[in-house]
Amino acid sequence: MSKSKHAESSVVVIGGGASGLMAAVTAARMGAKVTLLEHNDRLGKKLLATGNGRCNMTNIQQNPRAYRGTCPEFADMALSHFSVGDTIRFFSQLGIYTKNKNGWIYPASLQASSVLEVLEMEARYLKVKCKTRENVTAVLPAEDGYLAVTEGWSYPCRKVILACGSSASGIEGADGSGYSLAEKLGLRLIPPLPALVPLRCRTKSSDYRKSFSRWSGVRVEGRVVLRANGENFLSETGELQLTDYGVSGIPVFQLSRYAVRLLQEGQTPELLLDFFPDFSKKQLEGFLRKRQEDCPYKTRKESLTGLFPRKLIEVLMDGSPTLEELVSRIKEYLLLPTGAASLEQAQVCSGGVDTRQLHPESMEAKEYPGLYICGELADIDGACGGYNLQWAWTSGALAGRAAAEALRKESS
Repeated sequence: MSKSKHAESSVVVIGGGASGLMAAVTAARMGAKVTLLEHNDRLGKKLLATGNGRCNMTNIQQNPRAYRGTCPEFADMALSHFSVGDTIRFFSQLGIYTKNKNGWIYPASLQASSVLEVLEMEARYLKVKCKTRENVTAVLPAEDGYLAVTEGWSYPCRKVILACGSSASGIEGADGSGYSLAEKLGLRLIPPLPALVPLRCRTKSSDYRKSFSRWSGVRVEGRVVLRANGENFLSETGELQLTDYGVSGIPVFQLSRYAVRLLQEGQTPELLLDFFPDFSKKQLEGFLRKRQEDCPYKTRKESLTGLFPRKLIEVLMDGSPTLEELVSRIKEYLLLPTGAASLEQAQVCSGGVDTRQLHPESMEAKEYPGLYICGELADIDGACGGYNLQWAWTSGALAGRAAAEALRKESS
């Protein structure tokens, strides 16, 4: 039987990542008595890894395609109540001077630790009780609120905010425990799947592993097109990273959540890699023909030197293709995704608590007054470029604000 804390907190936040810290600070600023429970030995471990440690905090270029989910419009509605501008002002007040890199916003220090430190400083100033190594095993409805149960204690509270994150990444504590807490309360989940993740692939050739081993380690500018049911679904351009299991790189990350979900639905998506997106097929054929005419002493394979990395040339020229076949390989190299690389390699998860059960202006569960869901635990995931952190800031701020405002109304 767990013991109960004698001093009741008005708000308990479960999860000490980006959204949890934002929720705790926002609620405490509005006068709520806040306890934050984190099962790791310190706060913000995943936040420290964002942007390769540089923390891409948000992105000035907001558009509907940047946020994904069963109901992606939910993110737009939430952002109308706490915007990118609100995020930048919030962190500016805490001492973070931001730098704009083509719309991608970073702290001037280019250190994620700076962002975590100012949040921790503000939480201490506001007397938020931050309890680490506290593994919450259940959240139970109780008289006048909820009970957050850990292995050794129970924390009674009027409002509870679930900000537990997802099971993505290899960061310690990314175990998806928040999904279990939400399900036990009766909330409906969209199955969580890896997103922003490399893709495992095969080709129609039986010896595709040979090709993959030959091109492994190549980085090349190109375009990747996701095709489903014979139609182009989405395309992205940038640096492709060719691996011994398939393909990676930011363009692949951007469309990976869709490929993984199509596979989960039993469909057979295709990836078309375009290694020379500047030219059409016809233009490329003329360009390659001219290169051979200019240097007639070169073989077709030798004429590709200077256009592509050597490893990629070996794969493209496998079997001595005709010029037309070579152009097709360069412009439409077909890969068949078989799944995500691994959850540990994923930056986030798609899926989570179905947002149709939540109010977008508050993140409160419609059927569970006083229960709020924020961050990755909700069925919203963002594209690369600071969008997932913006979702954490927005959803955390809205949950913290709504919880504190509800307490004020109840006490007046």
